Amino acid sequence: MTMKQIHCEIITIGDEILIGQIVDTNSAWMAAELNKIGIRVKQISSVSDDAGHIIAALDLAAHRADIILITGGLGPTKDDLTKKTLAAYFDSLMVFNRQQFAHIERIFTAFGREVTPINRQQAEVPQCCTCLPNEMGTAPGMWFEKKDRVFVSMPGVPYEMKSLMQKEVLPRLKAHFQTPVILHRTFRTQGVGESMLASWIEQWEDALPPHLKLAYLPSVGEVKLRISASGDDLEILEQEISEQSQQLYQLIGKHIYAEGEDSLALTVHRALVSKGLTLSIAESCTGGAIAASITQNAGASAYFIGGMVSYDNRIKADFLDVPDDVLETKGAVSEAAVQYMASGIRKKFETNVSIAVSGVAGPSGGTDEKPVGLVWIAVDGAQGILTKQFRFAKDRERNIEMTRLSALKMLLDYLNSER
Repeated sequence: MTMKQIHCEIITIGDEILIGQIVDTNSAWMAAELNKIGIRVKQISSVSDDAGHIIAALDLAAHRADIILITGGLGPTKDDLTKKTLAAYFDSLMVFNRQQFAHIERIFTAFGREVTPINRQQAEVPQCCTCLPNEMGTAPGMWFEKKDRVFVSMPGVPYEMKSLMQKEVLPRLKAHFQTPVILHRTFRTQGVGESMLASWIEQWEDALPPHLKLAYLPSVGEVKLRISASGDDLEILEQEISEQSQQLYQLIGKHIYAEGEDSLALTVHRALVSKGLTLSIAESCTGGAIAASITQNAGASAYFIGGMVSYDNRIKADFLDVPDDVLETKGAVSEAAVQYMASGIRKKFETNVSIAVSGVAGPSGGTDEKPVGLVWIAVDGAQGILTKQFRFAKDRERNIEMTRLSALKMLLDYLNSER
């Protein structure tokens, strides 16, 4: 017998979200965590600090979902209406919770402060709710049940919400609902467009069984492919995903650089560590973005010797030994210039491999011969210098990110081709 799919709706409360003052990152995080335990988010809504709007949103959500998660509006100030609105919605009295007040007192004592009357009000909760202790703040989580629906209200502060979700809400939801097994396997590609990938795997995708779904998750320079499986038998689902993954690798394996959440920079990091090689980087149009992504990974000092942002031609000539005649006749954005940059930085820093990039990031500076988005990338190592030309878009930030990713992918391919 197939288990019923449990659906959830997330409601975020606060004018600050609706006017764009803050970005709602809470919903994305909650949706990802719920998905891990087999609960699917059916809708995400944002409403203003208005009791009528909140109640209307709760009514609609109760018709669509089994679980309604609410964040925001639980502070001590007058515009925080969620708690009193929930009391009205559930036709409940507000009561003073001594356990919650003791928690608030402990927090204030630790900071050497006295509890003010306004903070004391945070110990008042709807009588019908179960208080969920908030170790990270003074506003409690609140669990309600009504007509087979579960409503949970949490603070909007991300670290408070996450703590409550992990320690209280998710364990309670798993105990309260019987949910199906949901498995995911994600494949990361770079440098290939979504439509091209789709054309290569169309027949395979069409042949997937109904309980296996494929999602395309494109971002700048990358496309993630995620296979999702849902059912009752974990072992069978794992076997099915494994078999389908093998077929996918046969079709586009050379374009998959990693699985899961491993970034391209982390994948390069692991390749360099495993091979015991050192790296140096010469950047022009990316302004240090490649080096920054490398050093985000702990342990990068084991292989990354250093880099240089050679923005001006004098730096390219004086420090990277790019000949003046190359810069004068071919220009800084050229195959010859980027080759000299790669060999120059590798010699200066005495590394096994190097990366060099030079291009027209934009939005100005382009010509008919060298338009905005034109980029040259070189990788130098024991196998010689590999260079490639790329033509990206007219957006500066996009060009920088595309160049960063393309350079890292070139380096990874270079490392994987070493014998």
